[in-house]
Amino acid sequence: MTRMIRTTAIAALLGAGLGVPAVADTAEKLVTVVTSENPQTQLMAMVLTAQAVEQGTDTRILLCGPGGDLALIEAPEAATAPQAPRDASPQGMLQMLMANGVTVEVCAIYLPGLGADESVLIEGVGVAQPPAMAGAMLDVDARVWSF
Repeated sequence: MTRMIRTTAIAALLGAGLGVPAVADTAEKLVTVVTSENPQTQLMAMVLTAQAVEQGTDTRILLCGPGGDLALIEAPEAATAPQAPRDASPQGMLQMLMANGVTVEVCAIYLPGLGADESVLIEGVGVAQPPAMAGAMLDVDARVWSF
């Protein structure tokens, strides 16, 4: 009898949706933050961000620390070297995303930390303004991915 009650209770919970994993709602906005110096991590950040863009998500990318190096005209070789399996590079994917309308910015303290100005950045990359970026990250319709 106890077993039957337990089984009935479990079935009721499952039927009410309490025991079923929730399906995530699609975010309307995405902020991808890249801080990793690892080229494979950088590339995967770009690949996943590209998938989000293809699914209609309004996207912006924030590059900080070693991630900011992706935005340099004279980027480290690891940022521009093709990687398997499709011979894509992190910087190449970043530029493709920019060509598709994605806003790309380096952290506000990135260039001062290098002792450089915006002239060292690839065309189209801006410098994030902290109030605007904080607002984008806090937007209730946004998700933040950090790599």
